[in-house]
Amino acid sequence: MTPSMIYLNPTARDYTYKPVPSSAGGATDESTVLAFHQSLPSYNETTLHTLPALAASLGLSHVLVKDESNRFGLPAFKILGASWAVYRAVLSALHLDFVHDGGEQRDIVTTMKMVSVADLGSAARDRGLCIVTSTEGNCGRAVARMAKYLGLPVRVFVPEYMSEATRQKIRGEGAEVLVVKGTYEDTIPVIRKEAEEREGSVLVLDVGLEGYEVVPKYFVEGYSSMLAESDKQAPELTGGKPATHAIVPCGAGSIAQAVAQHYKDAERQRQHGSATVIAVEATTAASLKTSLEAGEPTLVQTADTIMNGMNCGALSTLAWPVLSQGVDASVVVTEQESHAAVEELKSSGIPAGPCGAATLAALRRVCADSRARSELGLGPESIVVLHCTEGARDYPVPS
Repeated sequence: MTPSMIYLNPTARDYTYKPVPSSAGGATDESTVLAFHQSLPSYNETTLHTLPALAASLGLSHVLVKDESNRFGLPAFKILGASWAVYRAVLSALHLDFVHDGGEQRDIVTTMKMVSVADLGSAARDRGLCIVTSTEGNCGRAVARMAKYLGLPVRVFVPEYMSEATRQKIRGEGAEVLVVKGTYEDTIPVIRKEAEEREGSVLVLDVGLEGYEVVPKYFVEGYSSMLAESDKQAPELTGGKPATHAIVPCGAGSIAQAVAQHYKDAERQRQHGSATVIAVEATTAASLKTSLEAGEPTLVQTADTIMNGMNCGALSTLAWPVLSQGVDASVVVTEQESHAAVEELKSSGIPAGPCGAATLAALRRVCADSRARSELGLGPESIVVLHCTEGARDYPVPS
């Protein structure tokens, strides 16, 4: 029996995300994060495209594509999470992350003037700080870019299967690249040991691990700027209507967590109604779908994929509680489907990479499945946002 490519999660239908206020150690307000991003060099609001012909062919009201092919001059969304995470991690390393007032702990960036990147970089250099991170591609380059803004050295650990071209792009941001034998998961113990033993190291990872969940939380917060932008842009393209469905790639789970939290947020639901969240994975790295089916986080063995930014065998410990309750469907797509979606978006003038285009492949798959389409409420009133998380890049075309 062929395993299903779609998992429908009935618990998500009634899920509401209720963020903990920043004053209680919870999430920072989206407006604060957006103001931070707007202060960085070359901030740009990325385009939300509309594809009316595709929407009509699928029997939907609108299909919108949030195009992250040029974010701060980088070809992916990762810089949003990486910049905020590095900023907050360095603040913390300098013991500037919190202020105390009357015995209450409050978030510095919401209670006093935000520390400028220039001032923070100067203080961090005086202390001899160095950023260390691990990556499968876009995240490491993004972390290195933020380290460059701060004027700090950065060491990026990568798995051996990473192409030399990708390594060179990371080095192009001023980073030292160190190759670890094995997969991305194999880099984790190496980098954690490095951070513990090397004085002045600031560990920055976008995946939650046991005993390491604060910095990954900042990555998730950082992605809120993309979502705040699309919430503003969508009504301009739909006659004032908000998105009803969101499709997002899922690797270790941080961006999928951010999307689920945003669209399932209690206040957003009060204003705009409930939205359906669909996560997409490669068939070679379906850790979310496997975990949802098992009812618990489950490690899977991965294999090479053109969707290499999603090539993660384990979910972030921070993401799982939200994804397990807030994702309405998990869809896996093949190499061929992802490539076909790249070509389809290219014909519409959208320069997508395989990870970003996988969202279109997932939409086509669920729309072709009558049960999934009905369960997910995809119909003539649906407004679907595809989060196209990376721009065009070279990859081996699947046969």
